[in-house]
Amino acid sequence: QVQLVESGGGLVQPGGSLRLSCTASGFPLDGYIMSWYRQAPGQERELVARISSAFGGTTYADSVKGRFTISRDNAKNTVYLQMNSLKPEDTAVYYCHRLPGNTWGQGTQVTVSS
Repeated sequence: QVQLVESGGGLVQPGGSLRLSCTASGFPLDGYIMSWYRQAPGQERELVARISSAFGGTTYADSVKGRFTISRDNAKNTVYLQMNSLKPEDTAVYYCHRLPGNTWGQGTQVTVSS
């Protein structure tokens, strides 16, 4: 069964850090483009970061450049999102996504608040 499971979300103060993990099962992670999206209440889901399957090239939303880092460990079948210097506007449910296949995880809540 193909599955993506996110973890690592939580409540953090502004300026703090979190690392999200997305563990894949049912398929090997290499060969897939992996992405992190987020969706805040009342807003559309948006792309946060993407990492390619071939050489690990990365793409980031302008709002997170310089603060977030996406990485992958194919041996652990896991994708990570390191989030530093968090802001209240980063508050959202964060989802893991794979292409091809258009598979989504269930999401993990990140709340940035003092």
